[in-house]
Amino acid sequence: MPKILACTDGSTYAASVYDHAAWAARQLEASVHVLHLIDPHHETATSADVSGSIGLGAKSALLEELVQLEATKARLAQAKGRALLEAARAHLAAAGIAHVIADQKHGALADSIETYDAEADLVVLGKRGENNSLNFKHLGSNLERVVRTCRHPVLASSRAFKPIRRALLAYDAGATTERAVDYLATSPLLRGVSLHLLSVGAGDARVSGGLTAAQAKLAAAGLEVTTEIAPGHPDEVIAATIKREGCHLLVMGAYGHTRIRQLIIGSTTATLLRTCAVPALLFR
Repeated sequence: MPKILACTDGSTYAASVYDHAAWAARQLEASVHVLHLIDPHHETATSADVSGSIGLGAKSALLEELVQLEATKARLAQAKGRALLEAARAHLAAAGIAHVIADQKHGALADSIETYDAEADLVVLGKRGENNSLNFKHLGSNLERVVRTCRHPVLASSRAFKPIRRALLAYDAGATTERAVDYLATSPLLRGVSLHLLSVGAGDARVSGGLTAAQAKLAAAGLEVTTEIAPGHPDEVIAATIKREGCHLLVMGAYGHTRIRQLIIGSTTATLLRTCAVPALLFR
């Protein structure tokens, strides 16, 4: 059975992550693995530097209080995690997902995702995490590193879930875009979802030919597909087309074929993730 990895930190995006994971699970007939990672800072008590001019007795008392404080923080973090996972189980059960695994682990998501991604077919997390959930000018600190690391597609959820009936695939004939086309042609993830392929720019022969081939491949897989080549700036045209076409999902490569560095998400991708209210299915 395919497995979906849903990463949660209890932010305002948590419910949306569960809803998007449930939608994907129904499409793929998959199980859902909910993962909550506790900051490694809480794994052990902190030994503070209390050197200075205070007396030995006061120094020992202060150190003991700090150790007790860190132990309390660790217990609270674990209790919070358990509550989050119980809420996730209940949310997914209410959505009709029978196969759910919920785990609480120690570590940082960005450092650990490669291990968990190896056992998953799709990774779902919020566009923003607990620290940036209300700051729409910034993406979550984990998102970039997760997308850069994961071998499997990453579904970055919007703040609220809406039924996905129409999707837009931003086509640029690059390697990551072709990977998205191949995935959608062989996966049932967008079964029943109409797909609009959009290429922004002059539409040279390579892009036009690739767009035609992509349409044929996706149509042969049973998808309802339309295509469009539009002039303009990619950020603006893609966002405007999503609104005009009433799309509920953006599909795109995380990096364009003209990227300068592999260490950052492509500028068009990052801008669209920040400004578009729809979820994004990303490929690297």
